[in-house]
Amino acid sequence: MTHSVLDVLMYLFEAMSEQGQDEATDHAVLRQELLRAGFGEPEVDRALDWLEDLHDDPDRPFPEAPGPLSFRLYGPIEMSRLDTACRGYLLYLEEAGILAPAAREIVIDRLMALGAAEIDVEQVKWVTLMVLYSQGGQKQAFTRMEDLVFEEHDGPVN
Repeated sequence: MTHSVLDVLMYLFEAMSEQGQDEATDHAVLRQELLRAGFGEPEVDRALDWLEDLHDDPDRPFPEAPGPLSFRLYGPIEMSRLDTACRGYLLYLEEAGILAPAAREIVIDRLMALGAAEIDVEQVKWVTLMVLYSQGGQKQAFTRMEDLVFEEHDGPVN
């Protein structure tokens, strides 16, 4: 069975949140646990690098946060990997007060770092959840995002 980097990250996120662990767990231990869980070495290594990059620099990807009146323009590579639905969902999260402009930039950075040719809204949801979880002072936004990730629709969305 083939797994993506996001599959590894989702597994790790769910396991850590259920066990109450934080991201400070030794990478060598995490690596062995993930390999024992059946994930491939390349995906595990890339997932751990992804997590490390997420926690390395709190000012990443920009030293100054975009202002509240800033407008996000997507570059050609971002446009090719983030379709209209993904970009619209990011805008929705920002307008709903779940993502601040600086957090939006981190989410976009981490989405691009997944290495997937195409990204869908479910991936956007999970990466947003992981980014909010990793940032301090985002409890309310994280809770709201968690509801969006785990909600089940019984009918059409209006």
